[in-house]
Amino acid sequence: MRVPHHAPFDVLVLGGAGVDTIVEVPQLPLPYADSYMVPAITTRAGQTGDFLALGLAALGLRTHHVDVLGDDPEGALVRALHARAGIALTELPSSTGTKRAVNLVGPDGRRLSLYDISRGGEHDRFPEPLLAELAAGCRHVHVCITHPGSFALAQLAALDVTVSTDLHNWDGENPYHEQFAAAADVVFVSATALADPAAALRRVLALGRARIAVATDGDRGGHLLTRDDEAVRRFAAVRPPRPVVDSNGAGDAFAAGFLYGLTQGLPPDVCARYGAITGAHACTVAATEVDPLDRAGLLARADTF
Repeated sequence: MRVPHHAPFDVLVLGGAGVDTIVEVPQLPLPYADSYMVPAITTRAGQTGDFLALGLAALGLRTHHVDVLGDDPEGALVRALHARAGIALTELPSSTGTKRAVNLVGPDGRRLSLYDISRGGEHDRFPEPLLAELAAGCRHVHVCITHPGSFALAQLAALDVTVSTDLHNWDGENPYHEQFAAAADVVFVSATALADPAAALRRVLALGRARIAVATDGDRGGHLLTRDDEAVRRFAAVRPPRPVVDSNGAGDAFAAGFLYGLTQGLPPDVCARYGAITGAHACTVAATEVDPLDRAGLLARADTF
């Protein structure tokens, strides 16, 4: 285990470190063929926890990331990514290797992700003493919906810290995702697999802890519900400043912008606007690159609305 420092920080990100192999394909869905000649196949560090940590740090929040990593080339890529960005990384050993995925990316920026579920062991945990020490020195904890995070939920519930999570493509029913929603103050979810986003958000708040629930819906904006609202509110999307090239990481970028607003004491509707701005920026960044919007860029774009 390597712990760079324990200085006070704003956000602790648990889980979601890994490596993606990006394959540019001519279309999605990809029809069956014996072979395709593709423009490029690129492997780079960056999964949901990495993207969130990078987005938060770019917005000026002191960020600490914790996850299991393998002693493998993929783990080296994750370590190098954090080192370049100056983000504190606590790594715990994984006998099954660093998490990997393959993303097929079409010309319109849509993606299909294939996750290697062999890269994770039942024994993977965030040690309770470590988690207690890190959580005691931060303002907020974000838990990725990976296996080690599920075992941290009960301990986090007993600590004096706010918690967020991203359910990604939750269908509104899967109990694995729901356990994270029940343990978080702020819940993000993609509307992609939700038959009724408003009903899903009401269900999240009915679980008891959440005070804010957000369902992002791509270029249709999204849905927002807080404990002070009588009904689910819609918020508008933001037009990307450049052509859309890839939607990978847009949800993580939205969460980073939203959480930045919360740490500044801003109301949820402004936080949603910040999230829409950072999410739109992410769609203009190629899947092979990592270039989150910084605080100056966010505030400059927010001033135009």
